[in-house]
Amino acid sequence: MAISSVKDYRELARRRLPKQLFDFIVGGAYEEFTIEENNAALGRILFNKRVLRDVSTVSTQTTILGQPVEQPLILAPVGFAGIYARRGEILAARAAQRAGVPFSLSTLSICSLEEVKQSTCLPFWFQLYMIKDRGYCKELLQKAHECGCPVLFLTVDLPVVGVRYRDIRNGMAPSVAPVPGTTRLRRLWELLSHPRWFYDVYLKGQPFLLGNLQNAIPDIRDLTKMRIWVDNHLEAGLTWKDVEWVRKVWPGKMVLKGILDVEDARQAQNFGADGIVVSNHAGRHFDSTPATISVLPGIVEACSLEVLIDGGFFSGLDLVKALALGAKGVMIGRPWALALAARGEQGVSEILQIYQQELMNAMAHLGVTSIAQIDKSLIKML
Repeated sequence: MAISSVKDYRELARRRLPKQLFDFIVGGAYEEFTIEENNAALGRILFNKRVLRDVSTVSTQTTILGQPVEQPLILAPVGFAGIYARRGEILAARAAQRAGVPFSLSTLSICSLEEVKQSTCLPFWFQLYMIKDRGYCKELLQKAHECGCPVLFLTVDLPVVGVRYRDIRNGMAPSVAPVPGTTRLRRLWELLSHPRWFYDVYLKGQPFLLGNLQNAIPDIRDLTKMRIWVDNHLEAGLTWKDVEWVRKVWPGKMVLKGILDVEDARQAQNFGADGIVVSNHAGRHFDSTPATISVLPGIVEACSLEVLIDGGFFSGLDLVKALALGAKGVMIGRPWALALAARGEQGVSEILQIYQQELMNAMAHLGVTSIAQIDKSLIKML
């Protein structure tokens, strides 16, 4: 199929991945209303198109958290990416490096911090899930610092793993009424009926370990068992005192990921954060929350921190809308995970090119030539 947009990679990924893995990427909590609302809210923002401006030279370059970037885009931390493509985190990090945008490694990555560092030339960013063992959290932060990570994303919106109906139906999460044998056989058939993925990733991509946690957990080689371990070890008691602890331990920039409330944004500033990510975790773990783009303006107005955003941004037009409402940059997760699953490192490189080309095209139509010129005057809300 001819690829025209970032969303085209969804179909390519669906063909290549076993159903349970595809659903794990695209699915969300409960009835997935938040996923729909993230997309719908962006559609309710229209542009004020300007004409007769000299747009012969358009630049998408800017700076995010002190780092020069070729476009205001960040590859968000995505857990288990090494299950979608062989050594997937390394492939994505290389693509980001070539495109001049930051890559963020998840705590729950298949490839470890050290492995990604050995395979790349430029610093990457790191994301921390607080687990109950604070000693291991401290060790992770020290490793990230030693690997040269300048920015830490501290995820604060996941006290417990969400209720994901797709995962339950696919046998990847516990069910109160399981059908003995049926789900297991279906999963096995799904694996074997995708021979390209089975050979290239499942067989040649071993070992499937949580690279950053392999010293803290048993030898877990199954995604379902990994999920159970995460369920049992996430810190449900996470509070602002823990943010204060991380601030003392982490010497680099600290960004709180998962802010949806104005008061929480103000508190983040009080507790020493350098930035925040306005995020509803892309609807993956909780449902019926507001779209991130709808709460962005109030949060930007309420604090002086550098504000990033994620949640449903699939085109260069979407990037402009976020920037116009005050975001410094946009984080993408599902888009790069689907591109990785579809076409590996090449797929991630391709979507980054698409975003930049669409961003430049949109800026030209709006009569602006630099990221700094994008503001509220370019949009109107339905």
